[in-house]
Amino acid sequence: MDALREAVRTGRLAPGTRLPSSRTLAADLGVARNTVADAYAELVAEGWLTAKQGSGTRVARRTAPRTRAPSGPPARPNSRLPAHNLRAGSPDLSSFPRGEWLASARRALAAAPHDAFDYGDQRGRVELRTVLADYLARTRGVYADPERVVLCSGFVHGLTLMAQVLADRRGRAGARGGTKARAVAVESYGLGFHRDLLTAAGLRTPALPIDGLGTRTEELTSGAGELRGVEAVLTTPAHQFPTGAALHPDRRAAVVDWARGAGGLILEDDYDGEFRYDRQPVGALQGLDPERVVYMGTASKSLAPGLRLAWMVLPKALVGEVIEAKGEVAAVPSAMDQLTLAEFITSGAYDRHVRSMRLRYRRRRDQLVEALAEHAPESRVTGIAAGLHAVVELPPGTDERTAIQAAAWQGLAIQGLSAFRHPSVPPGRDALVVGYGAPTDSAWAGALDALCRVLP
Repeated sequence: MDALREAVRTGRLAPGTRLPSSRTLAADLGVARNTVADAYAELVAEGWLTAKQGSGTRVARRTAPRTRAPSGPPARPNSRLPAHNLRAGSPDLSSFPRGEWLASARRALAAAPHDAFDYGDQRGRVELRTVLADYLARTRGVYADPERVVLCSGFVHGLTLMAQVLADRRGRAGARGGTKARAVAVESYGLGFHRDLLTAAGLRTPALPIDGLGTRTEELTSGAGELRGVEAVLTTPAHQFPTGAALHPDRRAAVVDWARGAGGLILEDDYDGEFRYDRQPVGALQGLDPERVVYMGTASKSLAPGLRLAWMVLPKALVGEVIEAKGEVAAVPSAMDQLTLAEFITSGAYDRHVRSMRLRYRRRRDQLVEALAEHAPESRVTGIAAGLHAVVELPPGTDERTAIQAAAWQGLAIQGLSAFRHPSVPPGRDALVVGYGAPTDSAWAGALDALCRVLP
């Protein structure tokens, strides 16, 4: 109750914000429903909240007290901690399956061989590599021999290793059948720190355009302009980040044909491949040519980024180079976390969790679309077939920066589409990238209400 009162007093919960039902909040907090109901009733009596039948419990609209003007500069919207996180790419951490993970950890520890407590194989524990090979073949259509699987401490670790391998090939032309890697093409919208990581390794990062059919991979075959000398491409074919498009079948074939003809390499970022809502998930690109595609997956979206568990399925010829890039001390996740994930997948708990979260995220997506259709009908929602975010295109004449500032005043942490634009790409549409994965169930309704107040 004190936390709610303080959130209203400081403005982290804006006037009019709808609070979760007492049942939902009680479930999130692990307390009795009556405890939450009593707290709500007391805050209503104090005037902090209002409760009306049919509209739920909301933060009361209060008249600000008259005070003398402050002597310093006015507070900026971002000087307060946001009440709601609508940034893209974050899962609902409150839904981490603690009980089943703990049970898997106990079974894994009891069955762990003595050598599990040594430094071990630089590729990672064979138990997890074997389980992942089976799982990825079953769910993502990946050709995954355990000997080709290398475990990493997150996707960025894997990308760092690949950047080092590609950069090192410049001095080894022909030494191992490799070619001189001068540039890695990236999508015109994506994560800037991925581009920075490649650039830091000495690689150019020219941009490939994107449209409604996904990345225009056919432009790789021209090799014109900035794309001259490209010998690798980093792409998100199942669900382009952040625009949300799935790569068209013709373009999937085109990028594989390019890789075969040019001796190129495809780095496939399958960051949220399990979360497809309107039909079966799109199979991984790697299945079309395992010797030309590096498949890169992670548990960051399906479970939690804090686990630092990710994997690469490599072309056979690359395994040795990647292991060499790791160095003498293998940078791999904890052996016990690896064994726990192996047990978690083998027991069926991982499949159950993914199915449960897929249903939860789909409900949120549907609620987002319905709410915006009612409250912001001039805004167009795209990129909603999969993943944990949607792109909300703002009406003509609406400035993206103004919308983000308004969101900050409503206590919303949100990003504009331009934040993901490649530096060489001219400005495009004004849009918000709305992540619906991060809020807890109890906070989602309030976050959605606040978003609707932001949009024209």
